[in-house]
Amino acid sequence: MNAQEMAPEIDQEQGQNSGLPLPAADMSGDDLFRLGMMYSSGQGGCPMDRVSAHMIFNLAAMKGSIEARVYRREMSQEMEQDEIAEAQKAARRWIDAGVVSLAA
Repeated sequence: MNAQEMAPEIDQEQGQNSGLPLPAADMSGDDLFRLGMMYSSGQGGCPMDRVSAHMIFNLAAMKGSIEARVYRREMSQEMEQDEIAEAQKAARRWIDAGVVSLAA
């Protein structure tokens, strides 16, 4: 199971028990960017997963990370449209679940 699949059923305790580093409400845009890098390269206990990486870069960009915007755009050029749509829906699920809160 990857980050984008965990959003609808996640709570903070489940995320910690899954063994996967996952987005959290207290993460800054820079923290989320670093997490997206882990998923894009398959490092730090994360599987290499473009959809999860794009989703996390999207969350990071919404929290102000300029680097995440650049990487999200570059990653989009390597992805199919259905993968991008899946990543965008997953980002929305994380936001709707309240796990990631956006800056006002």
